[in-house]
Amino acid sequence: MAASRVSQVLQEVGTLAFPGVFDTLSARLAQQVGFPMAFISGYSVAATFIGEPDMGLLTQTEMIDRARRICLSVDIPILVDADTGYGNPLNVYRTVKELIAAGAAGCFLEDQMWPKKCGHMRGKRVIERSEYIDKIRAAVEARGERDFFLVARTDALAVLGLDEAIARVDAARAAGADASFVEAPTTLEELTEIGRRAPRPNVANMIEGGRTPVLPRERLAELGFDLILYPLSGLYAAARAIEHMYRDLKQHGTTHPQPGQMMSFPEFNHLIGVEEKHALAERFGV
Repeated sequence: MAASRVSQVLQEVGTLAFPGVFDTLSARLAQQVGFPMAFISGYSVAATFIGEPDMGLLTQTEMIDRARRICLSVDIPILVDADTGYGNPLNVYRTVKELIAAGAAGCFLEDQMWPKKCGHMRGKRVIERSEYIDKIRAAVEARGERDFFLVARTDALAVLGLDEAIARVDAARAAGADASFVEAPTTLEELTEIGRRAPRPNVANMIEGGRTPVLPRERLAELGFDLILYPLSGLYAAARAIEHMYRDLKQHGTTHPQPGQMMSFPEFNHLIGVEEKHALAERFGV
């Protein structure tokens, strides 16, 4: 199989810090500022699509629909949070097929028991290691020879300890997964051990205010991490900016944007491609 789009990005840039996106607008912004790749998190889609926490409430069809729309809106490769695959290995098989058809460049597949929870929340449970590896095998078979980067995520660290978490990503990589992701280490010491023991490429999940220390890309690269994901930064920043603007409007009955606080009408039209659509319309006499 030829190198995947995600593998090519890693070969070109080395250790990559990249963002989570949650809709077509945030994906276009990620592409516009120059990121070579982005990620769709289940947490952010649950929040923006159904207004619920990341606690197993988002369905497979809802996630794939959002992924399809995002992948169609940009040219950069998009990784998708596939949660647990939404069931047993047969469900995983279908999920991977659907994500490939939607244009996704790969997915994260985890070992939590359904209904899953955000990896930085309390009360997580995990399935047996053998059951998880069956899911990985199903994902690998569903992918076949196509361009699809499979990240094996384990939440076993919080439940069963570091040794079991490492054993799970080792087994998942042996079964054909392309990258390792031990979720929610809580100390620098745990990050160091994961970077040293888990097979590379390794994912580090940087959630501001979460359980894992947020470290610079250079430091994480030294520790052995290759994909440095900031899955919720854009979501949290957007929520604060919208809240601030709405409060200003509510208080004053109008807006008082400071320089740089809001995009202008022309800037936003450029982002969403208004002139390109005008040009396309003119070609067809519209």
